[in-house]
Amino acid sequence: MEKFKKIILKILKWTGISIASILFLMFIIPILFPGTISEQVKIFANQHLAGKLDYKKTHLTFFRHFPSLTVSVDDLILQGSKPFQNDTLLAAKEVAVGINLKNLIFNREVKIDEIYVTDAYANVFVNTKGEANYNVYISKPSSAPKDTTEAGTSIKLDLIKIKNSHVKYIDHAARILVDAKGLNYTGKGGLSEDIFDLETNLDIDKVDFSLNRIYYAKQKKLHADLITRINTNALTFVLRKNELRVNDLPLKFIGSASILKDGYDLDIKAASEKTTIREMISVLPPQYLDWAKDTKIEGNSDLYFNVKGRFSEPKNLKPRVKVRLLVKNGFISNGKAPVPMNNLNMDLNIDLPSLDTDQLGIDLKKLSFDLGPNNKFLAYVRTKGLKEMNVNANIRGAVNLQTLQQALGLKDIEVRGLMDTNIKANGIFSMDKKLFPKTNGYINLKDGFVKTKYYPNPIQNINLVANIINTDGTFKSLRVKLDPFKFDFEGNPVFINADLQNFEDLLYKVKAKGVLNVGRIYKVFAKKGLDISGLIMADLSLNGRQSYATTGQYSKLDNKGTLILKNIKATTEYLPKSFYIKEGNFQFENEKMWFRKFFATYGKSDFALNGYLLNTINYFIERKGTLHGKFVMNSNYILVDEFMALKSGDNTDKSIEVEYAKVENPKSSGVVIVPKNLDVSLEANAKKVEFKGLGLNHLKGLASVTKGQVYLKNTSFDIIGSRMNIDARYQDESPLTANYDVALKVQDFDVQRAYKEIDMVREMATAAKDVKGIVSLDYKLKGDFDKNMSPIYPSLEGGGIVNLRDVEVKNLKMLSAVGDNIGSKGFDNPDMKGVNIETHIKNNLIHVDKFTFKVSVLRPSISGTTSFNGLLDLQIRVGLPPGGWIGFPIVVTGTHEKPKIKIFSKKGQGIIAALYNKKSNKLIRAEKRAEKKTKRQHRKDQEAQEQKAKKAEKQITKDLKKK
Repeated sequence: MEKFKKIILKILKWTGISIASILFLMFIIPILFPGTISEQVKIFANQHLAGKLDYKKTHLTFFRHFPSLTVSVDDLILQGSKPFQNDTLLAAKEVAVGINLKNLIFNREVKIDEIYVTDAYANVFVNTKGEANYNVYISKPSSAPKDTTEAGTSIKLDLIKIKNSHVKYIDHAARILVDAKGLNYTGKGGLSEDIFDLETNLDIDKVDFSLNRIYYAKQKKLHADLITRINTNALTFVLRKNELRVNDLPLKFIGSASILKDGYDLDIKAASEKTTIREMISVLPPQYLDWAKDTKIEGNSDLYFNVKGRFSEPKNLKPRVKVRLLVKNGFISNGKAPVPMNNLNMDLNIDLPSLDTDQLGIDLKKLSFDLGPNNKFLAYVRTKGLKEMNVNANIRGAVNLQTLQQALGLKDIEVRGLMDTNIKANGIFSMDKKLFPKTNGYINLKDGFVKTKYYPNPIQNINLVANIINTDGTFKSLRVKLDPFKFDFEGNPVFINADLQNFEDLLYKVKAKGVLNVGRIYKVFAKKGLDISGLIMADLSLNGRQSYATTGQYSKLDNKGTLILKNIKATTEYLPKSFYIKEGNFQFENEKMWFRKFFATYGKSDFALNGYLLNTINYFIERKGTLHGKFVMNSNYILVDEFMALKSGDNTDKSIEVEYAKVENPKSSGVVIVPKNLDVSLEANAKKVEFKGLGLNHLKGLASVTKGQVYLKNTSFDIIGSRMNIDARYQDESPLTANYDVALKVQDFDVQRAYKEIDMVREMATAAKDVKGIVSLDYKLKGDFDKNMSPIYPSLEGGGIVNLRDVEVKNLKMLSAVGDNIGSKGFDNPDMKGVNIETHIKNNLIHVDKFTFKVSVLRPSISGTTSFNGLLDLQIRVGLPPGGWIGFPIVVTGTHEKPKIKIFSKKGQGIIAALYNKKSNKLIRAEKRAEKKTKRQHRKDQEAQEQKAKKAEKQITKDLKKK
């Protein structure tokens, strides 16, 4: 017994010593090696990270991620790679790397085999050009020899652990958004091997997924248990074990994915088989899930998903997506429903080759349900394509809307009425080819009623009888008849009768009468965005044929009546703010829609219009074509800056191009986007127009908008105390670029005032700061605007004349330097009154034609080239008395600030023009000083040019003989 006690005591003793030793080592090792580890981690970060790395503290400890020895970095911020070096790629409360203890103790090498990330935000971004912000790791070339003389840091990962993090992935090139919050991830495996199996356990509290701004998942809970075989050489991922759950819906995946240089190669299949309808409904948007909790839902469902193909933006390649959804023997009933929705069956197939909507195939093989013996609905719809759509559809059923609402248990809306529909269609729909499927059908709604919790009063007495017939598959035989469509809202009845025939040359009879409070209608359906009480009053009778207007047979038209709008808010996808139509009184008289009284505001700008539009019937029916019109426009104030596409505003319905441009250029204003479907002339009168701080007063002239371009003709305005006359043209190319040309004349303006108030004068004519007096200008220019709607100077081309009517040029450095070199103080204040200076601009260079002026008894003349960046290559001839017949040459090089003077020299040092790409609106190469060449080099260049000319001449002769 005593021996046993001794053995136990010895075991406890040595166990205690071992534990104490281990604890001692855990405390002492971080103290012994901090310099080694910290230094090598810093070296590794500097050598292998392209993005800027910043953090507060570092820790070396066993106890944060026991039992691993980890280097922990607190409050880490990592910036993205170019061109996103100022944006955050990763921010984390803690990033820790696990150190291989054996290598550290025996080899004094830092081998990283584990990574821990806690409370992180990762912002992964790919812009519309395909440039990504995550390329921050700089790998060494594989051909580089190994350094065997010095210990270093390396990565051989076996574990990645991410806790409570937020990952956002936005790919503008592919138009994909993934936003995952509450992400917890554990990845195990030999991550540093060329080929390894990655064991993944993933939980996300809320995940959003959208493609082309359409959300396919919103605030979904996600669990994944996967084993993925990864080939790092080929950057290929093969799914081996694949258990995934979205909310309550289980999914299984098989397939592979490869990351390529210019995109991805995907072959992934997903399936959720033998699930219930309730599990399927769990993936619906969050607002529908509360409804599902209180509703009895039975039935089976299957979901199949497949994406296969290559995505490459540069090569315009995109994968094919297929989806199939099956619902069988569905049953949905709310507790209070007198009759359930029974026998719900659906078979929906979607095929999207190359993610191309023009090839989109939708095959709804069956959608059916019943609400009792007299309430049955059955539909099948098959379509192929979008612009040219092949349609085969059969929809029929009679449904009591109140019974449907009660069966579904809809709480926020009350509906009533009997809806009966029977539509058959087969054929091709194409607006361009004027084709419409052969169709015969109707939709009838009797005693309709809609009331929501958002507004106390209902829309009631809704009655609709709509018939549609097409006998031969063309627009010519298409007939749509509404007789009647009427409803009451807040005591105001609205009636619409329409008979539309032959859509190839539309024969229309339309009557509309009533008062509609649009603002309150929107409130019924809880629609935001119309925050004012908009009112529409109509009393219209439209009777005619499309061709009567287009062929000038106006006497056959019988369009009359009035349409009055008050306090209506309108938006367009290309403008950041909303238009508010304070009052619009429109009168229809045959071919014209007259604006008798129209007043609108846009931000700080206001507009009053009188005039008319043509082609309104065609435009509103076909939703394409061009609106023609002629107006007189009066305005007290127009602020052009408010119309720039990327400016802030209340409009949330922007085009995807504008939205992406704003995200990628948050500090830019963009350019003004011009509608492409207008052909309108304006006689404009504006008291003040402001553009980027420059005020134009009393603007008068003719403006027109045609095919996406704005023209100004015979337009004049007051600027810097003078009257300017201009003809101009403007056209946007994208939300970030535009081009323009302008011919301007301005008489007698103050040079110093222009220099102080106009940015373009300061940048184009830097010498103007030394000039005082009155100048006139006659100039033509064309060029491009950048993403802030500022001129891109290397794009400018043009020329004109500057007349120095009454000026003083004092202490201009270039002339003063000439005077100092020839001993004439008169060059400090030359007489340039009445001098005309003609210049030409191209490739960021200003070419100055020869002009002569007076300096005491001397007659100097100047010609040559200067640049917007201040480079000089000017030739001066100083004419001596009497009359300046005899003179001597001077060359001026250097810059405006530091001119270099050579007397009795005719050869300057040329300036090589800038190179500008008009397609990309980018400066490829700035202008620069030409290299100095010897006489021998000049001779060689001349001989080479002569040889090229001879070869070109021979080639032309050969080409002519062949012809």
